Amino acid sequence: MYFLGIDLGSSSVKLSVFDAEQGNCIASVTMPESEMEINAPKFGWAEQDPELWWQYTKEGIKALGAKHHVKLSRIKAIGIAYQMHGLVLTDANLKPIRPAIIWCDSRAAVYGSQAYQQIGEDYCQNTLLGSPGNFTAAKLKWVQEHQPEVLEKAAYMMLPGDFIAAKLSGIAQTTASGLSEATLWNFKEGRLANEIMEGMQLPVEIVPEIVPNFGEQAKISHTVANELGFSDDVIISYRGGDQPNNALSLNTLQPGEIATTAGTSAVIYAVSDKDTYDKQNRVNTFLHINNSEQKKRNGVMVCINGSGILYQWLRKTLSTSSSDLIAYEQLNQLAQKAKPGSKGLRFYPFGNGVERIFNNKSASSGLEFLNFNMHHSEELVRSACEGIVFALNFGFDIMKDIGVSGKVVRAGKANLFLSPVFREIFVNTTNTSLELYNTSGAEGAARGAAYGAGYYASLNEAFSNLEKLNQLEPTKDLTEQYQEIYSHWKNHIKTDF
Repeated sequence: MYFLGIDLGSSSVKLSVFDAEQGNCIASVTMPESEMEINAPKFGWAEQDPELWWQYTKEGIKALGAKHHVKLSRIKAIGIAYQMHGLVLTDANLKPIRPAIIWCDSRAAVYGSQAYQQIGEDYCQNTLLGSPGNFTAAKLKWVQEHQPEVLEKAAYMMLPGDFIAAKLSGIAQTTASGLSEATLWNFKEGRLANEIMEGMQLPVEIVPEIVPNFGEQAKISHTVANELGFSDDVIISYRGGDQPNNALSLNTLQPGEIATTAGTSAVIYAVSDKDTYDKQNRVNTFLHINNSEQKKRNGVMVCINGSGILYQWLRKTLSTSSSDLIAYEQLNQLAQKAKPGSKGLRFYPFGNGVERIFNNKSASSGLEFLNFNMHHSEELVRSACEGIVFALNFGFDIMKDIGVSGKVVRAGKANLFLSPVFREIFVNTTNTSLELYNTSGAEGAARGAAYGAGYYASLNEAFSNLEKLNQLEPTKDLTEQYQEIYSHWKNHIKTDF
């Protein structure tokens, strides 16, 4: 019995097929093979075409069948993970009426800030566990203010994963956890925050049907099933934002457990059973995918926008041409040649939109103390790794201040966590143990689909054979060394406030 996991990122769409009877992933593909473009028509903007996501999703499903010989007719259910906080507006026929405004777009921050003041800081903190900030609700307000003719045509507002689910099923839906990441969930009363929509003068009627994260959300449409080679009884049985899904993929479900990832952005995500929030809105709280009325489960999240996208920029910059890019493994090898501290070179990875750890303000990105005679490519790459981890640790310290902490962090061995240097910097800067697992977001979504479809009786059962590859521990000498380097780095951050 097969289950399909779709992980819609801003760099690519990853798909995995999980054989529940054998308990392993039998095939995976990534579409496209090179990273997807993020369009920036103006400074601070970030957009993508939702129809392109759908095209790559279909191409990936077909490749699983044609190239990997997966019998698509054996797939019973689909799970969807997706880039968080995006805004997709469609007409009644589920056709996008403008490009998606994605997670790292900065244009709406001013509208979130205005709503925070107008609706009331205390009310927002107690109801939303934070500010509308630069999240989906604020993006919708921007459209209303600048493109009212577009909003008039909108039948539905959806998050990116909701759009893929809608294209599969023909039905517009969303989830409570999705609405929480849009800052449209009333945590106190467990419902859509109509009062926030009304306070921001946004049309409530474009919010689609709310379905649970797990369970039969919708069946695949006959037309799509026929086109892709599915049987007509395939269901969508799970969806979640990429960071809650990363935590799910690592079986990070209980209070005190922490997950991390370093893909396009870098994230630390801690599970809590409390409605915790940061009064300065530097870290954010969302509903975790296993939240229920009986057991409260929230995810407290640190997000740094410039992570894998910085590594992608380095790759392009250090390559001789766009058609002959050096491998990421070569970047990792370069970093290993440099010593901790990168001979004093400091990299600030704040070049991909406003940063939440600075309350949605901009911070200066780039290099500091560059010396043309001392610093070479190896210091450049290592200082980038250090800068990314240091920015994460800056947020981790905030989490500790509001009572969310832990000494063990889980990660999939992927993206920047493939780099031995990055892992060394991480464990010794954060002074935590790092557990590395053989998994991915797409595989986690497939396992989630198997649980949502009733194949497994519990999530623990769904992840019972999750393979831990190894565990890394900090060392006293390196921890002391990195703490000193981090302290100097932190003291030189430049922000616009």
